[in-house]
Amino acid sequence: MNNNDEIISYLTKLKDEKNLSISEIARRVGMAKSAVSRYFNKTREFPLNKTEEFANALGTTPEKIIGIRKPDNIIPVTKTVKIPLLGEIACGDPILAEENIEEYIDEPVNYLPSGTCFYLKAKGNSMKPTIPNGAKVLIRQQPDVEDDEIAAVLMTDSNEATLKRIKRADGVIFLMPDNPEYKPILVNKDNPARILGKVVKMVIDF
Repeated sequence: MNNNDEIISYLTKLKDEKNLSISEIARRVGMAKSAVSRYFNKTREFPLNKTEEFANALGTTPEKIIGIRKPDNIIPVTKTVKIPLLGEIACGDPILAEENIEEYIDEPVNYLPSGTCFYLKAKGNSMKPTIPNGAKVLIRQQPDVEDDEIAAVLMTDSNEATLKRIKRADGVIFLMPDNPEYKPILVNKDNPARILGKVVKMVIDF
């Protein structure tokens, strides 16, 4: 399976071969030009849930974008695993403790990243338009993320998980909303938090 750099390199090659502009690709996939531009300049992870749209726009297949190689005469059998959808997370308990799990979602193993994964449901509009209210977001469990990546963060005083973009400045962590109508959240001793994992995929089923 291709990593983000390999996916973007392949898409860029197709874009140049077909002499397509970012604006035209954005029109074909039904997304904002600014969002598509961030994928191509690698400041934002490529959205795997949009693979089919990008494949159609660039005249290729989702398998070639993602890097799944299979002989033409073999029909793949896709296995699924049950990924937990978490509700309220009890502070101090393991993330995947029984009492934290609301339900399970079947997910094809082909598109799962390595490591432990779980789903959270986005609440509110602070991450619009990137992540709309009610979207289910796949998280890869990890204790830290890079700057400008979106993370699931547990606010330890309230036991609530929030989705925010991570920014660091002078040793201080800021939880940044994508919606300019919302204010950043400062993480400090009076407002403690810990990173639960990195956002790797979003599912909208409403």
